[in-house]
Amino acid sequence: MDAEGQKEHLKAYGITYWTLERQAKVKWLLNYRGGSFLLPDSEEIRKECQIRGVSFEILSDAKTEQILEEISSPSQNMEAVSLEKAPRIAVYSPKGNLPWDDAVTMVLSYAEIPYDVIYDEEVMGDQLLLYDWLHLHHEDFTGQYGKFYRAYRSAPWYIEEKKNAEALAAKMGYAKVSEAKRDVALKIRDYVIGGGFMFAMCSATDSFDIALAAEGVDICEAMFDGDPSEPGYQSKIDYTRTFAFKNFTLERSPMVYEFSSIDTTNDRRIMKETDYFSLMDYSAKWDPIPCMLVQNHTSLVKGFMGQTTAYNSDQIKSNVLVMGEHKGTGEARYIHGIKGKGFFTFYGGHDPEDYQHRVGDAKTELALHPNSPGYRLILNNVLFPAAKKKKQKT
Repeated sequence: MDAEGQKEHLKAYGITYWTLERQAKVKWLLNYRGGSFLLPDSEEIRKECQIRGVSFEILSDAKTEQILEEISSPSQNMEAVSLEKAPRIAVYSPKGNLPWDDAVTMVLSYAEIPYDVIYDEEVMGDQLLLYDWLHLHHEDFTGQYGKFYRAYRSAPWYIEEKKNAEALAAKMGYAKVSEAKRDVALKIRDYVIGGGFMFAMCSATDSFDIALAAEGVDICEAMFDGDPSEPGYQSKIDYTRTFAFKNFTLERSPMVYEFSSIDTTNDRRIMKETDYFSLMDYSAKWDPIPCMLVQNHTSLVKGFMGQTTAYNSDQIKSNVLVMGEHKGTGEARYIHGIKGKGFFTFYGGHDPEDYQHRVGDAKTELALHPNSPGYRLILNNVLFPAAKKKKQKT
């Protein structure tokens, strides 16, 4: 999985997942040649690699033992992590969304990793218990319809989505979409606390935490829920309920395409040509969890924007790991934490290979980006639940 040795990095994750589905043993060789995968040798696996265009090498038993011995040496920042089973994957997304509306569904499809699409009714019906890994599509959990009001309130797609959201909330017994989304967020919170793995990108990250912090507080203006927001709602925000963020200020104006001070998008002064973020270096033996999540063939990843692009480092809780940051500004791009028995990862931006994706833009063709470092970070999270965990030290 190093830069020179692999011509289809993304599909290699699909091969690994496919192997796990067949109850075969797999080892993830952390920090060894870009985080390579050690698979059993069989004609079936070789053929599948060839069909998908994934580069592989055949190792003798002696060579395999030599590599594992090298990795186990205390002098090497490497580790061989056993992957035990193919995780069951759910994507929380409106049923009408096409796979290319979201980077995660795009890369899952490209890597040929199966997933189920679920939404509010399934979440409220406790179907999350069927899954090991949950991705949150670019959702707005605050009930403000993505803060698209100023630019798109007259657009047919916005009117239709608002109508559909209100109908679904009513069907579930809620008077307001914001109340339905709040309870969905609480169900997802309980899923993670109970041992689930949650991954979210773009606006699903900060809007999720805002919904938790604003439980029981009306932060929506009349155009979103039919009545004014609660007076003095900022003072009623409870940061102890959030997963990752603290001390943020909500954006009150419905005319501003932003949720809060968590996101740095509107304050960025970074040129596209210099917009890169660095991945942190972790001890593979002592901190295998974050080490798994940053496996890549480069430590420098191209930046990309979204409604929520990056996180204000001053508003990230001290127990949350910043795994990727822009060195020049200190903004966090890729963060991870523990909640109860479960784990969460937040990844800023919309599409790792589309710098400034806008509504209506053409989909990204991942066949043109088979070795994308930014997309590899997503797939690290997909395989993360398959690993046999060791206790994190830092």
